Amino acid sequence: MSDKLIIFDTTLRDGEQSPGASMTKDEKVRIAKSLERMRVDIIEAGFPIASVGDFESVQAVANAVTESRVCGLARALDNDIDRAGDALKGANASRIHTFIATSPIHMKMKLRMEPDQVIENAVKAVKRARLYTDDVEFSPEDAGRSDPDFLCRILEAVIDAGASTLNIPDTVGYNLPQQFGSLIHSLRERIPNSDKAIFSVHCHNDLGLAVANSLSAVLNGARQVECTVNGLGERAGNAALEEVVMAVRTRQDLFTCDTTIDTSQIVSASRLVSGITGFAVQPNKAIVGVNAFAHESGIHQDGVLKNRETYEIMRAEDVGWNTNRMVLGKHSGRNAFRSRLEELGIEFDSETELNATFQRFKDLADKKHEVFDEDLQALVSDSKPVESERVRLISLKVCSETGETPLAAITLSVDDEERQVEMMGSGPVDAAFKAIEEIVKSKTELQLYSVNNITSGTDSQGEVNVRLERGGRIVSGQGADTDIVIASARAYIHALNKILMPVDRAHPQV
Repeated sequence: MSDKLIIFDTTLRDGEQSPGASMTKDEKVRIAKSLERMRVDIIEAGFPIASVGDFESVQAVANAVTESRVCGLARALDNDIDRAGDALKGANASRIHTFIATSPIHMKMKLRMEPDQVIENAVKAVKRARLYTDDVEFSPEDAGRSDPDFLCRILEAVIDAGASTLNIPDTVGYNLPQQFGSLIHSLRERIPNSDKAIFSVHCHNDLGLAVANSLSAVLNGARQVECTVNGLGERAGNAALEEVVMAVRTRQDLFTCDTTIDTSQIVSASRLVSGITGFAVQPNKAIVGVNAFAHESGIHQDGVLKNRETYEIMRAEDVGWNTNRMVLGKHSGRNAFRSRLEELGIEFDSETELNATFQRFKDLADKKHEVFDEDLQALVSDSKPVESERVRLISLKVCSETGETPLAAITLSVDDEERQVEMMGSGPVDAAFKAIEEIVKSKTELQLYSVNNITSGTDSQGEVNVRLERGGRIVSGQGADTDIVIASARAYIHALNKILMPVDRAHPQV
């Protein structure tokens, strides 16, 4: 019988550290519930000491999730660990993940500590975390550039202190697969008490090797992989959950372990994370890209028609690409609407919220003949208001014609006060954005504007992603509508509401 490979998802913590990918408490709970349906073993919900918002998000996830273990991140500091312990009190099963840097450059330049001091702090942190939970994970940050002899010393010490999982992070994505696999093998062989802990890995994708390094580690005895949906994360991102899971599942001829992930939930989770964060999935992305199971070449098409396995090593249905989708329309009732959303893993906090979303569905069904799953996902994401929503779109009128400068007339509610303005721009979207900015005066800089069609056809909804920056802080906003100008205005306002919220979030590496 093969070993179990534990999937530790850090979309809500490390994934959120992608510039612009910040999530509200409600959004984190929605993603956590999706991960729970996928049967993810451990959900790292956030970094409780970072801010009041982070603490409340971890607390909310801990209270909402019952099947998966909920984890909070903490530096090797008393206040961090106490805060994590408090946030996780309501969890059915909890874990505290504490870390301290171990590479020479980090110890000298960042921590300004001697190696013996680092070990002392690590042991103290693990012992303190054990006061809150019997499941403690320890990470030597930047292990990929740390001295192996020192890693053996500190890991042996934290196992004795009570750490049951040892996570070996390639924090800066520096390692190569053979090198990283050898490191895992060496640590397991050299540390006397290594049999008392599960070895885990957390690989970053700076060289595009996060998944390869993770799989190499698994082949060398690691039995937990830390990963994120869609590979979301700082800089170039983390190991992609969907790629790790399906590589191990597909190549059981090489792997002596497997996950217990419900792979049919992968595509749904991918779309949810993409919709909430505004980070679109590239079409040729493995497993979850729209082209992942598409065949253009005549030779490929001919082969697949004769036998699917000629060019497909996985079944699209196994990862959630549904071939039998229910299509809703304007004659569909509330029960059919609710049932389909439940099948997609979408839940509502109240009947009022369901009714409001159903009305938006009816409005959409009047505009386009068929409403697909992708439309519903976008509809729900676009219906969820930002906490403390200060700016709302009341009406928008745009005039655009050949030879004339486009004009946008917009009415917004700002702090419950209606304001109107007209502005010209180089195009209808530019005019709409200038009009919004004329009212709000946010002094933000537009960093990204992208448009994607949600389904095919000229009546398809357009999904717009906007990224704004102010004072070094970056946020994303999303909007969807069959009218691309309205979708753009909604996306811009969605981002504005985020950037107008006060934030005191600390970065876990600082």
